[in-house]
Amino acid sequence: MNPDIDLPRHAGQAPVGFAGRPLSLPALLLAGGLLCAALPAWAADACPPLLDHSFPSLLDAKPQSLCQWQGKVLLVVNTASYCGFTAQYDGLEKLYSRLKGRGLVVVGFPANDFGDQEPGSNREIADFCRLTYGVQFPMFAKTTVVGRQANPLYAQLAKATGSEPKWNFHKYLIDRRGQQVLSFGSRVKPDDPALLDKIEEFLGR
Repeated sequence: MNPDIDLPRHAGQAPVGFAGRPLSLPALLLAGGLLCAALPAWAADACPPLLDHSFPSLLDAKPQSLCQWQGKVLLVVNTASYCGFTAQYDGLEKLYSRLKGRGLVVVGFPANDFGDQEPGSNREIADFCRLTYGVQFPMFAKTTVVGRQANPLYAQLAKATGSEPKWNFHKYLIDRRGQQVLSFGSRVKPDDPALLDKIEEFLGR
């Protein structure tokens, strides 16, 4: 038995190692680390693989990890500034504002994959969202959401649901555990009863 892990002691005495000598602080820290490492994997609050991605933010291009929202319900939307569905920004922001306190996070991914309807720079997109619709929900830098060049999150979402975006403002709803994913087409508005029912279901779990 390794005496640096097995820590015999008497009441009021420090842990001891070989030959009854008190353990040094580094030895105590090492022992604690080894004991923690021995815990089963499920004991750690690990980020779900689906959320284990980082992307540059829209505002400052600094990498942001989706793991920061583990335990939340995520509504992931590919957005565009010059689309017939662009007015959905308003509904998405209202939805986020109303339900963020209960654990809903709306996440926007601008993309120019459909009809060249998101041609601007990240700064132009950010200004448009803020000034036109007052968007406060998190948004990432412009990306690709379909085909072989799709970013890794969207590739996983398409695989999980069997449905990739057909146009702008496609929606994926991810449960709190990052395991169940539902797909909603562009015509499903943020206040659509079918979408709201599933959001409520996921929030209630």
